Formats: sequence, structure tokens, C-alpha cells
Amino acid sequence: MLDRIRQFTRSPQGRRAVEQLRRASADPRRRAQAQRLLGRLRGRRR
Repeated sequence: MLDRIRQFTRSPQGRRAVEQLRRASADPRRRAQAQRLLGRLRGRRR
């Protein structure tokens, strides 16, 4: 599974996705939105 993720991040599509995530994480509103989403996803596991 990790190998597939590594392959994706090295591909042109993966690089674009990583760059978009970097830009989004620099925006405080987007960061808060992502934190809320992760909190909800973690809450469902329990």
C-alpha cells in the first residue's frame, strides 16, 4: 500500500495534488476545515 502511495506522489498528478495540499494547508481557514473533517473521521472509528 505504501509503495502505491509513493509511486503516486512521484507522478505528475501526485505532485500537483501535493502542491494543492500545501497551498490549502497554508490557509488558516482551510486548515481549520481539515482539522474538523479529520476529527469527524476519527470519531467514526470508535
